[in-house]
Amino acid sequence: MSDRLSPPASSATPSAQLGLRGHPLVQLTLVRVREFVREPEAVFWAVLFPVLLATGLGVAFRGGSVEVLKVVTSSPAVAETLRRDPGLDVQELDPQRAADALRTGQVALFAEAGADGVVYHYDDTNPQARMARLFADRAIQGAAGRVDLVPSTDALVREPGARYIDFLVPGLVGLGIMSNAVWGIGFSIVDARRRKLTKRLIATPMSRTSYLLSYLFWRMIVLIVEVGVPVGFGALAFGVPVRGRIIDLVVVCVLASLSFSALGLLISSRARTIEAVSGLMNLVQVPMWILSGVFFSAQRFPDIVQPVVKALPLTALIDALRAHMLQGAGLVQIAPQLATLGVWLVACFALAIKLFRWR
Repeated sequence: MSDRLSPPASSATPSAQLGLRGHPLVQLTLVRVREFVREPEAVFWAVLFPVLLATGLGVAFRGGSVEVLKVVTSSPAVAETLRRDPGLDVQELDPQRAADALRTGQVALFAEAGADGVVYHYDDTNPQARMARLFADRAIQGAAGRVDLVPSTDALVREPGARYIDFLVPGLVGLGIMSNAVWGIGFSIVDARRRKLTKRLIATPMSRTSYLLSYLFWRMIVLIVEVGVPVGFGALAFGVPVRGRIIDLVVVCVLASLSFSALGLLISSRARTIEAVSGLMNLVQVPMWILSGVFFSAQRFPDIVQPVVKALPLTALIDALRAHMLQGAGLVQIAPQLATLGVWLVACFALAIKLFRWR
C-alpha cells in the first residue's frame, strides 16, 4: 500500500526535467533581457544617445570645408587687408567692443593698428587663436610686399581615418560599452537588493555564480546593438572606416563588455541604496571619461600620469578600437590592450563573487 502511494523515485533535477530553458542561469538571463527591453530610457541611452552624439559632433567637426576663424579689428585698412585671406572672417568694431568680443570668446583674434605696425591681441593657449594670428600676419605681411624665400606647395589630405569623426566614433563606442555595462548592472543589482528581491532568490535553486553570470550573458546580448548601431551609423553617415577584420572587432568588444560588466558587479556587490551605488559608479567612471581619450587624445596629459592612463580599462579599449578600425590592426598588434582588459575582467569578477552580499 505504501509503495503504491509513494511517488516514483527520480534522480533528475527540476532543471534537467525542464530542459535547458529551465536552468536558473537561462531564466535569470531572460529576466535581464526583459528588464532592459521594458525600460525605454535604457534603450535610449544604450542605442540612440551614441547616434545623436556622433551626429552632432560629426556635423560640427565634419571636415567637409576649411574652418573659417573669426577675427575683429578697429581699423578699416587692416580689415581690408585681412579679408584677402579666405581663412578669416573679419568684422570691424570700435576698440572697446572688439576687446569685449575677444574677452568673451566670440572671436579668436583682435588685430589693432599700432604706432609701429599691427598689434595682435589673442590667447596663446588657444590653438584657434594661434592659427588666426598666423593667418592674419600672413595677410598683413603679404600685402606689405613680403616674398617667401623658399617656395612651398600644399598637398591636402582628407581621406577617411584622419578626420575628427574617425577619431571620435571609436571613443563613443568604448564610452557606450563602459557606461551601459557599469550603470545597467550596478543599478539593476542594487535596485533588486533594495526591493528585497535578492532575498527571495536565495530560496531558489540558484547559485551566486549563476546570478552574477546572468548579467554577463545579458551584456553579450545587448552588446550586438550598442556596438553595431554606432559603428554602422558612423560608416554609413560619415564614411568612418573599419579596416580590421570584423571577427577581431567582435573579440575586442566582447572582452571589453565582460571586463566592464565585472567592474559593475564589483561596484554593486555591497551597496544597498541607489545613492550609494551612483556615487561609486561616478567615482570610478568620471576619471576614465576625462583621462582615457574619448574626445581628445590621452597623450595631452603629462608623461608622469601616462602609466596610470594606460592601465585604465577604457583607455585600453579605445586604443584597441582605434588601432583596429583606423589602422587595420589585428589581435596580435593590440595584444597589450587585450591583456589589460583581461586582467580587469579576472580581478573584478573574482572580487565580486567574494564580496557579493544578497542583503
